[in-house]
Amino acid sequence: MTVGEGYDVTDAGQERLRRWRLVLGGGPADGTGCALSGRDAAMDGALAALYGKGDKPPAGRTGRDRSAGLGGSAPSVARWLGDIRTYFPSSVVQVMQRDAIDRLGLATLLLEPEMLEAVEADVHLVGTLLSLNKAMPETTRETARAVVRKVVEDLEKRLATRTRATLTGALDRSARVSRPRHHDIDWNRTIAANLKNYLPEYRTVVPERLIGYGRASQSVKKEVVLCVDQSGSMAASVVYASVFGAVLASMRSVSTRLVVFDTAVVDLTDQLDDPVDVLFGTQLGGGTDINRALAYCQSRITRPAETVVVLISDLYEGGIRDEMLKRVAAMKAPGVQFVTLLALSDEGAPAYDREHAAALAALGAPAFACTPDLFPEVMAAAIEKRPLPIPDAV
Repeated sequence: MTVGEGYDVTDAGQERLRRWRLVLGGGPADGTGCALSGRDAAMDGALAALYGKGDKPPAGRTGRDRSAGLGGSAPSVARWLGDIRTYFPSSVVQVMQRDAIDRLGLATLLLEPEMLEAVEADVHLVGTLLSLNKAMPETTRETARAVVRKVVEDLEKRLATRTRATLTGALDRSARVSRPRHHDIDWNRTIAANLKNYLPEYRTVVPERLIGYGRASQSVKKEVVLCVDQSGSMAASVVYASVFGAVLASMRSVSTRLVVFDTAVVDLTDQLDDPVDVLFGTQLGGGTDINRALAYCQSRITRPAETVVVLISDLYEGGIRDEMLKRVAAMKAPGVQFVTLLALSDEGAPAYDREHAAALAALGAPAFACTPDLFPEVMAAAIEKRPLPIPDAV
């Protein structure tokens, strides 16, 4: 192999050893013989605190030995949180925070205001805070709400405009009329429907039949019911569903209901003007009774042919399975559009009950995981009663 001019083999080898040293974590077994200093040593120390083997660090440690752990001290954890935000990009910081909560049991430290102010806020942190909601002291609650609100506002900025635009178009198309007013004419479809009347000598189309759509803003055109499983594994889905629920509720042409459930059912529709209130009204964890939740949703449906029910659940049913399936069939029979999402998050499909998913698919309600970016398209398809854009990998 020929080395190009100006390429320092020694430098390349040292860089390779440095990277392996950071990966392996030091100690006599790593085989690199590479010492770290400065920023590299600090990065290694931050990694060691979380992923080290737990051996006690020597006095004056410079990061050469993975060790330690974060301990139970809030100040030491706050310093570590500051370090990782200094040395790693935001996406890596969020992963390390999640690992720290899972591996080192730091969830209870999030009940301290100074700790919440130090963390990088994301959807997963919100899920953790919601699971601690009932144990949260009053001194922490306002800080926690501020953290949750920041995440919610960021999500709304990302998702709201596209959701409203996509669904407004779907609602207009679903309300087409045959004798529209001039400003309600759907010109693209009108022209396509009258191409047989094209007059070449005049280079024009004579529109014998006008196609338009109703003015969706004048009245409620569709009813949407979001029925969300609030078991612990669905935390991210609960966050996204709350944000989308608030966005849908802001559209005058859509009547939106948000129902969350475990073994009990809670209707949070009256809080949809503030998704933060919605989230603090949930209680992550506990069992699951999908049948009971669907029974409640079914009892609130007044216009089946104009209703979309979205069940967001991993389908692990603790209630009566056969009754759940009968209830879905009973809702679909008069025209309800029924959508089953195994998750509403960026993480793909969770563990889920495959038997229940297959049974729902047989009823015409295929279950699939949905990303937040795809959700507006799924809802638009359901509103227009056309095939759902189901991802290839289910």
